Amino acid sequence: MSEPQVKSLLFLCKGNSARSILSKAILSRVGGRHIRAFNAGSRPVGKVNPFAIELLENLGYETKCLRSKSCNEFSEPESPTMDYVITVCGNAAGEVCPVWPGKPITAHWDIDDPAAVNGTSSERREAFVQACHTLEERIESLINQLGGIPQ
Repeated sequence: MSEPQVKSLLFLCKGNSARSILSKAILSRVGGRHIRAFNAGSRPVGKVNPFAIELLENLGYETKCLRSKSCNEFSEPESPTMDYVITVCGNAAGEVCPVWPGKPITAHWDIDDPAAVNGTSSERREAFVQACHTLEERIESLINQLGGIPQ
């Protein structure tokens, strides 16, 4: 029996500091070797939000390879071909995105931006927990819709 083809999925957001970062970390763990997760931003801020890193590390996710980057990195000829592109914020959904080689399936998940929350550190952390929980649920649902992850 042949191995299933590895799929590539790009999570796209405007600043690429929180939601797309959380999404990549989650899918990288649950997608195993069958789905390669990527993240990028249409206008990346250039750094990962420290609350995102803190939360992911507390939940046991891998964080050392996470970085904020432009979606232009994925429009180069040598870039991996995306099977799926999912925008995770309202800002990215309405923007003009690069033409993705291979014409991936696209979707939009409107997730509140935890990085935009003003308040105490506890309130900001809670916003990240809520976003992460929502993303975990959506990613689990996506994997189920795709037929699950082969064992």
